[in-house]
This record gives sequence, structure tokens and C-alpha cells, in this order.
Amino acid sequence: MSAFLEMRGVTKVFGSGETATTAVSDFTHVIDDRAPTITAIAGESGSGKSTIARLLLGFEEPTHGHVLYRGTPLSKLSGEQRRQFRREVQAIFQDPFGVYNPFYKIDHLLNMPLRTFKLAKNRDDAREQIRTALQTVGLNPADVLGRYPHQLSGGQRQRITIARALLLRPKLILADEPVSMVDASLRATILESLLTLYREFDISFVYITHDLTTAYQVARELIVLYRGTLVEAGPVTDVVRNPQHPYTQLLIQSIPSPDPDKAWGKGAVSAADPAEAATSTGCPFASRCPFVMDVCRTAVPPRYRVGNAAVTCYLYRDHPVVHDEELVRIAGRQAEDIVSATR
Repeated sequence: MSAFLEMRGVTKVFGSGETATTAVSDFTHVIDDRAPTITAIAGESGSGKSTIARLLLGFEEPTHGHVLYRGTPLSKLSGEQRRQFRREVQAIFQDPFGVYNPFYKIDHLLNMPLRTFKLAKNRDDAREQIRTALQTVGLNPADVLGRYPHQLSGGQRQRITIARALLLRPKLILADEPVSMVDASLRATILESLLTLYREFDISFVYITHDLTTAYQVARELIVLYRGTLVEAGPVTDVVRNPQHPYTQLLIQSIPSPDPDKAWGKGAVSAADPAEAATSTGCPFASRCPFVMDVCRTAVPPRYRVGNAAVTCYLYRDHPVVHDEELVRIAGRQAEDIVSATR
């Protein structure tokens, strides 16, 4: 059986010749709707996080590799398949201010998907679905319905976007930095809304962020990217508490400690200037890595199995290699195990 949505060996290159930029390199990931989960994709700016989201949504086509929806490349979906894909895969974007048409009231925004996909029996049913969705994300319908976007706060607008996605009964929501542009006091509320959709409606999430703290709060799996390359992936608790890749270690050590008696960054490994050019033939992190070896500059390392994580680093070359097909098989077995456990 084909997975719900998968990326197989996807590479995305923008431009050509000397100006070409590889945004994503040989990336494989599988999302199975039989086993809903929250996967966080983390990394600094320019790591390829948002490009992966755009590839999964079909906004960009891969230069190499495939993005498959139920076994069919996105570029080859039939009209009916594409319609189903657009309903089952939804997005929440970073900017809660830029996704609204200022000329329409919130009611129009919420009614439109119900009309487009014929998900309401009549007007009363549509109103009830909208009220339920708003209440699910912690909003009082009386406070937002009948208003224009500019009359609402950023937090309200972002939660309305989540409610709109919920109305379509999706299998997957791609959340691209959904809390980065709202006040810190509202972040917990929005993250709790995402968790509610995951727990109560079996909706999977791909949560894209540069903030490992929020990733740790909501995700089950964590993928760390560096310059378009997967450097470490595994259960979020394992990756955050015991990072294996030097880049992941730097990310974790850069989080300020709340302990006033502990010096921030004490004992952390150092790295070269992040602006230093990456090698075009070896590991993209070689120019910054404090443990760099000659082989790192000449050949891209494979992914190695280190405990429960996959780590792209020659420091672990005595460990077994994890190939793309194994990642796909592992995802399928995990889905079957979860489904069996719930029967």
C-alpha cells in the first residue's frame, strides 16, 4: 500500500550554472495517514525548511526525485486526485497578517472551503461547523464572526487559519513557522490548538521551525536540516536530549539556559563563521565542524543508524548505513504497528 504523502530522494535547485543554489538535497520523508504524527523540521534560515513545505504542497516541482501523493507524483495527479489532495493537505503560514483579503469578513473566509468542497448540507449546517471549529481552537464565534481581518489580533487571525484548515477535515497540515510572528503570550495557545487537532482529529502535522523549544513541545519526530541536507532525524526526545551530529549539538547548546548559576555556552563546541563557504563536494557542514576530517571535504557522508536516530556524519562510520528504502519501510512498519495497537 502506498503511503499518504512521501518525498523520495528529492533535490531542489534554484537557478543554473554558477548561480545555482541547492535548497534541498536528496531528501526522503514519508507521511502515513494510518499513523498520525507531528514531525518537526528544524534548522537555521536558509536550511531548506520552507522549500520542503512548498514541495509537499505542490507549489514547487523537484529538480530530481519525486513527491508522491498516494503513490502518484503531484505533477501527474488527475483533476479529481488534485481536488482530493487540496482538501487533505492544508497549510498554515508564518504571517497571520498577509493571508487574508482585507475586503472580506471572516465569515467569507470560513464559508468558502465548505462551499468549494460541498462539505455542508445547508447554511445552518455550515454555521454549526464554523462555530465548532472556532471553539475547537479556543475562539468565541461572537468575538470574530462579522468582523474584518484588521479588526482582529494576530493571534486570533492565526487561530482562524487553523480553524479554516480543520473545516476541510484534512489528513495533514503543514505549519510553516506558525508562532514566529505572534506575541510570546499567545504561542502556547496556538501550539495547544495544533495539539488538539492532532489528538482529537488524528491530523498529522509537519511543523517547520527554527525554534527547537517549540519543536520539543509539540513534535514526536525531529528532522534537523543544514543547507538543504538532513543531518539528523529521530524521536524528538532523543535528538534534543542526546544530539549526535555536531551541528545539532551546536543548535542545542545555543539555547540559553534558565539556570542563573550555569554559564551559557560553557563547554560548547566551537565552530567556524557560518558565512564561510561550504564545500561543494563533501559534507555541507565541513567548513564549520570542529571535528572535520579529510573525508568530510571530499565525499558527502551517508546516513548512519545511531541508536534511534539517523545521523549524516562520518563520526559514525562504524554504524550501519540507513538507505532511503529502509526509511520508507520503517515508516510503513510503524504505521502498521500503531494501527494494530489500536484495534
